[in-house]
Amino acid sequence: MRLTFIGKDPDSNPGGSPTVYRTDRGSWIVQGWIVTDPEALALMDIPAGETSVEIPDRMIQFFGLGDR
Repeated sequence: MRLTFIGKDPDSNPGGSPTVYRTDRGSWIVQGWIVTDPEALALMDIPAGETSVEIPDRMIQFFGLGDR
């Protein structure tokens, strides 16, 4: 898989999250904060081998940039 960096949260610390990448497989990879809230996790049906991450609204600006 090849990754193309799309954007990093401008309000994050220099080594932190979140970050958005575009793959060469027509998909996205989002680096974010691990969701650990038990109530939120109970509402999701997350299969083995998957997880969920949280990103702030300000990251939405980067979606679609990989299709230029």
